[in-house]
Amino acid sequence: MTGSHCADLARTRMESRHEALRCRPVLWSHVRSPCSAGLFRLLAFIFVLITSLIFIRSYLSLSMKTIRLPRWLGVVKVKCDLSKPCPDNFFAFKILSGAANVVGPSICFEGHMIMSPVKDNVGRGLNIVLVNGTSGQVLRQASFDMYSGDPELLVKFLKAVPEDVLVLVASYDDPGTKMNNELRKLFSNLGSSYVKQLGFRDSWVFLGARDISNKSPFEQYLKNTPDTNKYEGWPELLEMEGCVPRKVF
Repeated sequence: MTGSHCADLARTRMESRHEALRCRPVLWSHVRSPCSAGLFRLLAFIFVLITSLIFIRSYLSLSMKTIRLPRWLGVVKVKCDLSKPCPDNFFAFKILSGAANVVGPSICFEGHMIMSPVKDNVGRGLNIVLVNGTSGQVLRQASFDMYSGDPELLVKFLKAVPEDVLVLVASYDDPGTKMNNELRKLFSNLGSSYVKQLGFRDSWVFLGARDISNKSPFEQYLKNTPDTNKYEGWPELLEMEGCVPRKVF
């Protein structure tokens, strides 16, 4: 190899080395870019995490001040599971009519389930509970078959209701086939507004008392109408709850 060739080779190597040194900052810039993006994502993640923790802590702190423990813990107990408790000198009640001829009715008074399908003490027709209007004591309960039963049994039952006694009524399946004029009059005297219309497979819930001065505010009624019935052949079940004043002498 001649001297000129060696010089050319040396010069080429030197130029390559200078070129590599000149380009190295460019290569470094490409190396730093992913690291910078990763660092930014890490900082953003930490910021979101800290913000979320602050929000959750503030929310839990506020919730703990207003939270109500569930009723099943026994801390908050409302009689008959009413939406709100009754004031003093008022009785709590809830009445549900039956659903078609499948689910029976239920009658709750002052936190005590008196009649229900679970207790297996309800029947087709009208289910009735008598309660002392002063003490809240349950006096009697009975069901009357209003489809194929004897309506005279219900007539005797209603005629024997003493004064100052609350009468709670829930229908099931058919409350109206055996309903006659005498029974309609007896229920009207208890404060019913809808008993005059009560018919085959209607839904009806009612709370009244004998010789009430005005019509009872505690009554709901649904007509058996094929176009509006919820169940095939029956209207929707009714649910009525409220607070009835205690009779104070």
